[in-house]
Amino acid sequence: MSRRSRDVVVVGAGIVGAACAFACARAGLSVTLVDQGGIAGGATAAGMGHIVVMDDSEAQFELTRFSQRLWDELASQLPAKAEFDRPGTIWVASNEEEMATVRARHEYYLKRGVESEVLDARALSEAEPRLRDGLAGGLLVGGDSVIYPPCVVQFLVERVLQQGGEVHFGSAVTSLDSGSVALRDGSRLPAGSVVLATGHEVRRLAPSLPLRPRKGHLLITDRHPGFVRHQLIELDYVKSAHGSEQDSVAFNIQPRRTGQMLLGSSRQFDVEDSAVDRRLVARLVERLTAFLPAISGLSATRIWTGQRAVTPDRLPLIGPLAGKDGVIVAAGHEGLGTTTSLGTAQLVLALITQRPPGLKIEPYLPSRFKEVGDAWRN
Repeated sequence: MSRRSRDVVVVGAGIVGAACAFACARAGLSVTLVDQGGIAGGATAAGMGHIVVMDDSEAQFELTRFSQRLWDELASQLPAKAEFDRPGTIWVASNEEEMATVRARHEYYLKRGVESEVLDARALSEAEPRLRDGLAGGLLVGGDSVIYPPCVVQFLVERVLQQGGEVHFGSAVTSLDSGSVALRDGSRLPAGSVVLATGHEVRRLAPSLPLRPRKGHLLITDRHPGFVRHQLIELDYVKSAHGSEQDSVAFNIQPRRTGQMLLGSSRQFDVEDSAVDRRLVARLVERLTAFLPAISGLSATRIWTGQRAVTPDRLPLIGPLAGKDGVIVAAGHEGLGTTTSLGTAQLVLALITQRPPGLKIEPYLPSRFKEVGDAWRN
């Protein structure tokens, strides 16, 4: 059975897919959003919701900064349950070597119009008095914000429906071709363009793409309003959480509007089950306590896991899928799916409408990977 043709079918109702559907619908395109489950599953349900400027590379900075501006524009439209807050981020430096990195990052941001402030040891203690003594300082990036992703996705989907869009949940996509997708229930959804935004599950429909799953753990505590005031992340986060093939943990704590504390983070390559790894959680708690000893007095009310899709260069795949005319990939965002979802959506929309995107898309095109060894992909 074939349904009426739409301008765009978006496969995947996480925050990236919902953002793509929202952008297309707002531009006047007819849209169908498809997911085998419901909205905000997968990595979206397992993320912190941190909207953060990152600078591992110039391309990462450009996409995160572009996206952050879009979030700031959307913020006034978000419902209260989306929990948009702007606590800012403090990147915590343990020693003078890391303070050199703080000063370099501050200069980098300053040249690119991102407001930040270098904190010495005393200023850091005044900003976050529960941090342990002996830390060297930090970098405060006041424009970083947080959201509650599942409720934001609900908002985006509602806006798609208000624009005349459709949703089709509960039946998996079994194949995609130029101009349509086939569902497990036997129906087919024809479309001018298909957007594939299912995180690490993209591999099922496009196995040649260089994606690997990376499992993460998060904890949330009982309510302690004011326990910390900013999102706090160790400056060594990039190296400990992204720079290794080994299991890793890093200090990362986020205050929620509810008064709860969201605690992270961990990374494990190629562990695709959803079970909580108590050994890794113990390592994570030890790392958190090393920076914030008072955490030992909090109680975790829930521990859960999720899978992030990661590429070899840690940049997402945004662009045409080779061999499938009209199919666009939007996946591989790893831990930055929430931050970069709106920017990704604008790049996808630009590809569909053949209009300038406001950002160079070349660093994110899947075609940048001509060959990737099976050992990395699998």
